[in-house]
Amino acid sequence: MRPIKFFCYQILLFTFFVSTLEVQAQNKSSLIGKDFAKEFTLQDTLFKKPFVDVDELRDKPVKHRYIHGGFADGTLFSFYFPENKDYTGHFFQYITPFPDSETSAQAYPDESSPIGFSISHGAYFVETNEGGKIDFADPSTFRDPSVGAYRANAACAEFSRHIAQLIYNCDRPYGYCYGGSGGAFRTVGGMENTKGVWDGAVPFVLGSSNAIPNVFAVRMYALRILKDKMADIVDALRPGGSGDPYATLTAEQRQVLQECTRMGFPIKSWYGWQNMDAHGFLVLYKSLVMMDEKYFHEDFWNKPGYLGYDNPASLQRDRVQTKGVVKKIIGQSEAEQLNLVKPLSEAERGTADRAWANMGSDMKEMPVAYQIDVDVKEIGMGGDLIILSGNGKGQVLQITKTDGKYVALAPINPPQQLALLNVGDSVQVDNSDFLAVQTYYRHQMPTPDYYVWNQFRGYNDVPIYPQRPMLIGPMITMGASGTIPDGKINGKMILCCSVWDREAFAWQGDWYKNKVKQHLGDAADDNFRLWYIDRATHGEVDDPTEVVSYMSTLFQALLDISDWVEKGIEPSNTSNYTVVDGQVRLDADGQRRGGVQPVPFASINGKERADVKIGEQVSIHVVVEVPAGTGKVVGAEWCLDDSGQFTVPVDLSNAVFSADGNRIEFDKVVSFDEPGTYFPTVRVASQRDGDTEALYTKIQNLGKVRVVVK
Repeated sequence: MRPIKFFCYQILLFTFFVSTLEVQAQNKSSLIGKDFAKEFTLQDTLFKKPFVDVDELRDKPVKHRYIHGGFADGTLFSFYFPENKDYTGHFFQYITPFPDSETSAQAYPDESSPIGFSISHGAYFVETNEGGKIDFADPSTFRDPSVGAYRANAACAEFSRHIAQLIYNCDRPYGYCYGGSGGAFRTVGGMENTKGVWDGAVPFVLGSSNAIPNVFAVRMYALRILKDKMADIVDALRPGGSGDPYATLTAEQRQVLQECTRMGFPIKSWYGWQNMDAHGFLVLYKSLVMMDEKYFHEDFWNKPGYLGYDNPASLQRDRVQTKGVVKKIIGQSEAEQLNLVKPLSEAERGTADRAWANMGSDMKEMPVAYQIDVDVKEIGMGGDLIILSGNGKGQVLQITKTDGKYVALAPINPPQQLALLNVGDSVQVDNSDFLAVQTYYRHQMPTPDYYVWNQFRGYNDVPIYPQRPMLIGPMITMGASGTIPDGKINGKMILCCSVWDREAFAWQGDWYKNKVKQHLGDAADDNFRLWYIDRATHGEVDDPTEVVSYMSTLFQALLDISDWVEKGIEPSNTSNYTVVDGQVRLDADGQRRGGVQPVPFASINGKERADVKIGEQVSIHVVVEVPAGTGKVVGAEWCLDDSGQFTVPVDLSNAVFSADGNRIEFDKVVSFDEPGTYFPTVRVASQRDGDTEALYTKIQNLGKVRVVVK
């Protein structure tokens, strides 16, 4: 046994020796402190003195070499490189919705990590701080919007190539950028305003130049008017429902739902109405009021053609103008206990500003709420706290919630303003401007290519509502992308949009596709695809029995666009769809639909509903079709109750497959022991290579039926 032990010891010693040599080699070739200015110069002279301050090996989420650095202007980057043997000649670069941290990708869970995805597919990964965060309360942080929009990202992409060539001794790496929401604007801006930086791009959940603030406004308006009828609307649209969401609505409610739907809000996405709020509009609200103050404080309430002038009963009911006196200033901890705000993470708690101890109270935290001396009616999704006396007289704080005598602040109020409000000061809780903004979209009619606004055109295309002197949307878009999207892309692009998107309505993907076609003409199909993802929203999955994540489609699009550029392998066709009254409708035939998402259809005796007795068995038949050439079904699972958990796997060995593998069928027998309405839901997944163990590229979709048990 001793020779065996000695041999094992030698192996361990040798392994340790080799590992030591690898570390020494890594340290020897460290890029920290290297004077890159002597060997690398950008054409964009804003970005000077590139540096590297971190160069190390990491094991998580997968083994890679991590390099961190930046430029003298404050632009920072993180590069994540795979091992030499795994590198395949390109990089993926994530562009955040707003200038943020250059280390944000490190917070992603392993199963959706863009770092893990990139490294495991042989690409190096790039992320930046887009030049640094902008503090809206500090004008000194403002800069040319093109810097955060695409110039900082472009500079880091170019410098990453230089680093890659030092590490791999390789030819020019191909590069692909991608980003969602505001990041989609900036991804598009980069592809339209640079050449040779990125070879392709995958923007996702893209808006249009007139999306903001209009998509938020129409949604808030509908939520206010329809909140008592939302349950009826949702039930009518679920499988086996009546199909008529207008059946129980008043004339006003019917008009608002129709208007909102024609503007493009995905009507089936109302399933999540209880969790909807003002979303990103909170950041825009004050700026919008300042940009068009006359609308809010004069015209809306006093001129014909505006809802405030008509002053319907619903507007009178919901308007709040309550005066009171501040009795108490409330910090984060107490506000959490009162359920006025959501809890902060421990990291956020550590940044509490102790200067608030000087406010004349025993405050140790920044104010997040106030208690006043009178009860206040619920304001809805937002409003203002107008300071009527004291040091802050005339100042206006933004609020998000009222609860009895409590008023909760929006998280974006400048600290210097908060410092002006003290106990004993008179205030007014007022949501007048927040109500006014809800129909602002009626007075923001753009050109006819934004076809959802055509509902507001009358005889000879004359607007039926008075129009504001300027369009706000393009101004906001310019700030996000540094330019107005015009479709003049340089390189190839796969645009991924969600059919149930509540913040970037799906028709806007079609709008941008038309822009690209105007620019490229017959060559558009050689450079552009639009993939729609069914049953996906703008961001996180809030109800897994209603929607799926688009991340797997996004990752597959990155792989496909790199194959398109580097190998000439064309990706799946643009989705087959129509746009009817603002709603994107996908082809019901899964193999003909295009894109890459599987299409399941569940039924009971050919219908979406069955009425049964307690204990009676019914058989649910499922057909799944995969767009031709995009993969095979690799998994399916059921959620049969209201838990939201998919706990019943499908044994696909018993499924019936078509000869080409693009279609499968299987059945599930169910019964229920209690009366009620049930929605058995099947979640299916496909994968390009039929790999059941794939981590990042299993693309999901849902099918469901209604079973009413009596």
